[in-house]
Amino acid sequence: MAEVALAVDVGGTKLAACLVRPDGTVMSYENTPTPAHDVWEALEALLVRVAGDEELTGVGIGSAGPMDAVAGTVSPVNIISWREFPLLSRISKLFSGVPVKLAGDGICAAAGEHWLGAGRGYDDLLVMVVSTGVGGGLMQGGKLVQGPTGNAGHIGHMVVDFAGHPCPCGGRGCVEAYASGPSMVRWAHAQGWAGTTAVELADAARSGQTVAQQAFQRAGQALAAGIVSTAAICDIGRAVIGGGVAQAADLLLPPIRQALAEHARLHFLRDLAVTTAALGNRAGLLGAAALVLQPERYR
Repeated sequence: MAEVALAVDVGGTKLAACLVRPDGTVMSYENTPTPAHDVWEALEALLVRVAGDEELTGVGIGSAGPMDAVAGTVSPVNIISWREFPLLSRISKLFSGVPVKLAGDGICAAAGEHWLGAGRGYDDLLVMVVSTGVGGGLMQGGKLVQGPTGNAGHIGHMVVDFAGHPCPCGGRGCVEAYASGPSMVRWAHAQGWAGTTAVELADAARSGQTVAQQAFQRAGQALAAGIVSTAAICDIGRAVIGGGVAQAADLLLPPIRQALAEHARLHFLRDLAVTTAALGNRAGLLGAAALVLQPERYR
């Protein structure tokens, strides 16, 4: 019987799951909006539908964070009803006897892009997920960097402005406070823009609306500051940007690259390359699957 993993992606905007073969083939993909309440009930129903009667090799979970990898709990900043939620044990009980692995969504995205996407061939790599929040994952020497609590690479909460805007994490001046979709929309509203979503904001920027263009300029500068700082610490050569907001790469990449040219001046940073994710919104799912399909590479 062929191996198949159940891959799970838990985010503030949507819950997604699919089945993945060892060659990366995705089957039975489904997603549903993340509800304000009863998040577990919605996720459980989704997983039961997607798994069906399949005999699973394992379950890989990528979740927004922060998390406690030892306890198997998650406290996503943008899922306020989950604080120290026992996600690992809940899914382990749902699929009794099947190995279950949990990692941050950014870490899973890094595994996915390294395995099958824009990070192939780059063993020192940063992957960012820019969506409802800003997540991140690191590869160093071809290995995932998770840290003792599972929160390594959490670039969204790197401080880029000491006196900056409040962040949903409770801090101030984080990358996420400037570059997440909701943060960009909030700033644009404060400047008089009347739209609702980050997609509408991108459309407004492309049509030449100044406030919308400025929102993407600010986001790009914040992302670049996080990328340069990470590269200076970790000596990475490539950064990959994915997530829903990154679908506006035509608006984000120019200010990112401009800011990199201004700030990445040390000789070992000058060749730092930034590109968009190749796997789209499935990078995290494929990385979650890799946790159980290729544990010797991604653990």
